[in-house]
Order: sequence, then C-alpha cells, then structure tokens
Amino acid sequence: MITLYGIKTCDTCRKARKALDAQGTRYQYHDLREDGLGAEQLEAWLARAELATLLNTRSTTWRALTAQDQQAAKADPTHARRLILAQPTLLKRPVLDTGERLLISFTPDDYAALAS
Repeated sequence: MITLYGIKTCDTCRKARKALDAQGTRYQYHDLREDGLGAEQLEAWLARAELATLLNTRSTTWRALTAQDQQAAKADPTHARRLILAQPTLLKRPVLDTGERLLISFTPDDYAALAS
C-alpha cells in the first residue's frame, strides 16, 4: 500500500494529495502532526534516503529551534533523529512511500510516473 506522509496544513502536501486523487492512485494518508512518527519508520527512510534530504531546514519548526539544536542536528545524526522524532514537522514534506520508492517533496512528474 502506498502511504503519503504529511500535514494537513501544508500546501505541498495538498498538491500531492490532489495529484494522487486525480490519477486514481490509491494511498493511505498519515498525518505526521496527528499520527506522529515512529523510530522504526524514520530508520527505514534513512536506510533509503540521506538525512540531509529528509531534514527540512526551511521549515517554521526548524527556524524555531535554538541555534545550538540546529548546529547539533547538522553535525550529529543521532541528535537530528531525536529532534525529528520529537517534532516530525522537521521532515521535508510530503514523503511518499510506495514500498519500492521513497519520494521526498512533491514533483508532478514523479507522481505522474506512479500512474504508468
């Protein structure tokens, strides 16, 4: 089953949902703010993508961190993992997990390829 991870208030997540709905792709939606994120799921993603790719350093949540936490997250993967688990909105969104592919952020062409 395809799972789309995001937050309801994110415009990019809304675009991703709209694209999936328009092409008739069945998926499950997981709201990171409401449903949270487990350590196992995060580690599974990190086995398939770089931490720097998953970490959203442009988010409001990132900007709200102390400078010390920001520097520690960039330098220490363990610290970054702890921060992400405590505040899943630090992830770049949306994350689409097809089981075979992991798409981070929304690119219309990548989503259209799922329908092929």
